[in-house]
Amino acid sequence: MQHDRPLTDSLGNPVTLRDERSLAALNDFVEGFIACEARAVNVLQAQADASPLVQAYCAALHMFAESADAPRNARPFIEQALAHAHQASEREQRWVAAVAAWVDGDLPRAIALHEEQARLHPRDLASLKLGQYHCFNRGDSPAMLRLALQAQHAAADVPYLHGMLAFGWEQCHRLKEAEAAARHAIHRCRKEPWAHHALAHVMLTQGRIAEGIDFMASVSDTWTGLNSFMVTHNWWHQALFLLEQDRHAEVIALYDQQVWGVVKEYTQDQINAISLLARLELAGVDVGPRWADVADHLALRLADHVLPFLDLQYLYGLARAGRTEAARALLRNITTHAATRTEAHERTVWQQVCMPAAHGLLAHAQGDCATAAEKLGTALPRLVEIGGSHAQRDLFHQIWLDALQRNGQWAAVQNLLQPLCNAQPQSARLARQARRVNQALGLPDPAHEDFE
Repeated sequence: MQHDRPLTDSLGNPVTLRDERSLAALNDFVEGFIACEARAVNVLQAQADASPLVQAYCAALHMFAESADAPRNARPFIEQALAHAHQASEREQRWVAAVAAWVDGDLPRAIALHEEQARLHPRDLASLKLGQYHCFNRGDSPAMLRLALQAQHAAADVPYLHGMLAFGWEQCHRLKEAEAAARHAIHRCRKEPWAHHALAHVMLTQGRIAEGIDFMASVSDTWTGLNSFMVTHNWWHQALFLLEQDRHAEVIALYDQQVWGVVKEYTQDQINAISLLARLELAGVDVGPRWADVADHLALRLADHVLPFLDLQYLYGLARAGRTEAARALLRNITTHAATRTEAHERTVWQQVCMPAAHGLLAHAQGDCATAAEKLGTALPRLVEIGGSHAQRDLFHQIWLDALQRNGQWAAVQNLLQPLCNAQPQSARLARQARRVNQALGLPDPAHEDFE
């Protein structure tokens, strides 16, 4: 009998449990979520426990499916949590309210609650990471970083906080701070896949291609027991480095063995696959029949509309796979969805950014490069608003460059491409593109001049 000493989770946050045997499952969610490990799902083993926090965690887990039916699957859990919330602490009540707002589609309220939680309970790192997830999906990198900074003193002993800080810094283009935070996280815990991921972003942005390949290979042995997103996404990052070096056979092998096929039903695995196949094709690689398998899973997503960032990639994947009717149906559904949004930020993003991008992507996939160049050119300056990372959104920039080039707008391509080459001197992919552009424009190739 230890009721005189309150129960706490593994980070020291007091918890209210009807059944103390639920504590291990609850800790698996907290630790698994912040460490990107698959054991977060173990909280479902405690779903018979009506404790509000347990029910809120179960609801959150269902929401992470990022599918059209996720809110419906989450609702029984969050309703149970709300029904008993008066028996919980104020920290737990805020968790319940934040997840309820998410299930209801009210992300501004959810984010505000996670921000409040970070101020009042800075060691509630599961709440902090969920808040970062929402901010990321709305393209608000400064808010992601502010959330993590709230906890930097109270949770300095937790390696995963430094990984969260690292990605926040990186998405705010503060690369020096990002690298320092990532390396600190990895120093404290070599198996910190989110910090590996943040450092991969830094190295890709800074053109440290060879170093990035070596680094990711050196830590890849730790990518065990992770959720499918984290393991496939870190291998996706390794594939991007290899792609810059024109090591296409290795990229195809990584696609087949590590990126596609872990959990084919999951949104994030699908967009990793779409993005990598598209980049391979843009680099001139024949990907064979690989689009068809991905498209079979995308065909089930025509009415999802969870995030514009996801819908745009589903649309492009379907179109590249030759599923023209399905792609057009998704475009019609996006149009309808955009017209019915009521929350101000969401309405703006779906109507003013997602819609022109969707038209541009479909046009590119169908060979109408004039329309693609025009529509993507409209959307790209504001693309951050759809969410995703810089590295992920770069796909749309590559498609736009390809559309401009195929449309004969060589001067525009040169103006966009040369600064990329300057920033990425190790990129064989960009150098190859630049040679083609310079040839078309009658310009000398820098590779043949002595600048010393």
